[in-house]
Amino acid sequence: MSSKTIILTGDRPTGPLHLGHYVGSLRQRVALQNDYQQFVLVADLQGLTDNGSDPQKIRNNIPEVLADYLAAGIDPSLTTLCLQSALPALAELTVLYMNIVTVARVERNPTVKNEIVQKGFTRTLPVGFLVYPISQAADITAFKASLVPVGDDQLPMIEQTNEIVHKMNSLLPEPVLYHCKALLSETSRLPGIDGNVKMSKSLGNTLLLSASEEVIHRAVHAMYTDANHLKVTDPGQIDGNMVFTYLDAFHPNKVKVAEMKTHYQNGGLGDRTCKNELEVCLQELIAPMRERRATYIQDKGMLMSLLKQGSEKAHEVTQNTLREVKQGLGLPVF
Repeated sequence: MSSKTIILTGDRPTGPLHLGHYVGSLRQRVALQNDYQQFVLVADLQGLTDNGSDPQKIRNNIPEVLADYLAAGIDPSLTTLCLQSALPALAELTVLYMNIVTVARVERNPTVKNEIVQKGFTRTLPVGFLVYPISQAADITAFKASLVPVGDDQLPMIEQTNEIVHKMNSLLPEPVLYHCKALLSETSRLPGIDGNVKMSKSLGNTLLLSASEEVIHRAVHAMYTDANHLKVTDPGQIDGNMVFTYLDAFHPNKVKVAEMKTHYQNGGLGDRTCKNELEVCLQELIAPMRERRATYIQDKGMLMSLLKQGSEKAHEVTQNTLREVKQGLGLPVF
């Protein structure tokens, strides 16, 4: 393997990617792929943890996610794209790790707790969903990744991964697994276009990387601003103001955004002007990705071929890690 620091990241193929993915991790991946050895995992098995009765949804969205990757600037010659279900070492490591993690520890994970409430699970909670942090730990450690680009809502996953690394290494004659660090973006969690704390496909409050001009226009002009900013001359609040949250996340001219904030807070800057500025910004960001994506998605055979090639490379890497762990535990390796 390369001597470069290894990065692992990925997405569940439950639908096309949106702006939350872009600011949370995707644009980081594009920036980092020249200087790091980067693996991007299409996590279809994890996608099934709460879509087990609808596997076609996962299958259909694999090429959709791949098209988004390429459209956003992921270069398959620099970044290895791979499929979770094509890497059996990940499943086997998950089983090994499940034996050293308690149910109480998984239930205490705040990310899992929040998602269980969000999805309305009670006793219908799939076992696979409950233990998916263990599966994520298997993914990260199988590649011996040192850096993992994530949103801040995923920090508990990194913490739990490092706990598993520490415990498993203590059972081996010498350490095999690597501890990892979270690589947070400047905007690690993007609110939904409806003002919800998180943009999420399951909440239906996303703005896709393939959104049309009209969809972008409607989304921006429906965004919440300051309810008390009734007249242009009124001083306005920027905290909790969705338009300024998005300007902070996406506008390339930070000086201009800072000037707009001051103007808005002092009075004299209207919501419509702010929304127009945001719309121009998002139209310019999304349009080229939408156009590239439209070309890529027409050739799903090419997309799946890239995924197959990357998965073959990743298979060798992950099998080597599994072999080292099993040998350390004294399990037969045939």
